[in-house]
Amino acid sequence: MSQSLLRWAVENTDVNAPPVPIERKDLDPAIIDAILGKSDAEQMKEDMAVATDVHRSEDERMDALDHMEMLIENIDNANDLDKLQMWQPLHALLSSENSTDDIKMQALWVIGTALQNNPSAQQAYSKHNPLKTLIDFIDSSISKSTQIRSKALYTLSGLLKHNSPAVKEMGDVDGWSKLRNALQDPDITVRRKTAFLLAALLSPTEGFVAPADGILGGQNQPVHSNSHAANISDPSRTDTSTSTVNAMTEHNILSTVVDGLIKPLPYGEDGDVEEPDADLEEKLVSILKTYTVNCNVSLDAEFKDSIRQWLAKEKPRNEENWGMSVGELDEFEKKLL
Repeated sequence: MSQSLLRWAVENTDVNAPPVPIERKDLDPAIIDAILGKSDAEQMKEDMAVATDVHRSEDERMDALDHMEMLIENIDNANDLDKLQMWQPLHALLSSENSTDDIKMQALWVIGTALQNNPSAQQAYSKHNPLKTLIDFIDSSISKSTQIRSKALYTLSGLLKHNSPAVKEMGDVDGWSKLRNALQDPDITVRRKTAFLLAALLSPTEGFVAPADGILGGQNQPVHSNSHAANISDPSRTDTSTSTVNAMTEHNILSTVVDGLIKPLPYGEDGDVEEPDADLEEKLVSILKTYTVNCNVSLDAEFKDSIRQWLAKEKPRNEENWGMSVGELDEFEKKLL
C-alpha cells in the first residue's frame, strides 16, 4: 500500500512547479542575531547608546567605549561615525558634567583612534569645532589628570597630523602657547608626546601621493581612496610644516625646546628626578634637526652657540647620536656654524 502511494505521489507531482514557501512565524530576531551576528554599525549604535546613558554605571559606559574603540580601529567603521551621526554625542562626552575623568579619557581614546591616518574622519570631526576643547585638555592648569593630558595629546595628534586646515587654526585657540607649555609639563610622558607631535608637524611633506603598493609613509598603513580623498584632491592639505615653522619663533617654542635640552626640568612623581630623560632629549634634538636641516631654517647666533656647546659636552655620553646617523649628525652640526 505504501509503495502504491509513493508511486502515485511521484507520478502526480509537477517537478517544474515552484516550491510553495512556508511562512515561519516562530523565529526570534534575537536568535537570528545570535546566529549571524550583529553588524558593526549596529554594535556601534548600541555602544553609543550605553556610553551616553547617564543612568548606566561608569563601568558599563567605559566598557561600551572600549568596545567601540576596538571596532573603529577598522577605518571603514571609523568613517561610519559620521554616517551614523555619532561625532556630536561622542564629542559631547568630553564636556558633559555627567562624564567622569575616566569616561572623558576613554572618549578621547575613541576619537583619537578614529582620526589616525584618516583625513575623512578629520574633516568630519572638525565640523564640531573640537580644537579648543582638546587644547584645554593638555593644559595642566585646567586638566589636573596626567592621564587625560596624555590621552588628549594622542587625540590632538590624530586631528593635526597631515591636516593643514586644523594646524592653521591653532593660533585662534591659543594652541601653540598650550603646546609650548606642555613641553614643560610636570609629567615626563606629556613632555615626550608633545615633543614628538611638534617634530611630526614640522616635518616637510611634498604633498600626498597614494602609493601603488598601498603603503603610506612607510608605516604599513593602507591607503583608502574614500578616506584620503581630501588629500588626493588637494595634496597641499598635508603641509603642516609651514605653519609650524612660523609658530616656533612667534610663540617662543624654539627657545623652550633649547632650554629643555640645556636646562632640563625635573620630573618624577615628586619632581625629584633631575637627570636628563634620554627619550625626551632625543625628541627635542629631533625637533631642532628637523627645523634646521629638513626645513632649512637658520637659527639665531645665540641659539647656535648654546646648542653647539651642549652637543660638544653631551656627545661622549650619547653613543647613539640621539637616533641620528653619523651623516645626519654632521649635517645638523654644520647648521650650527
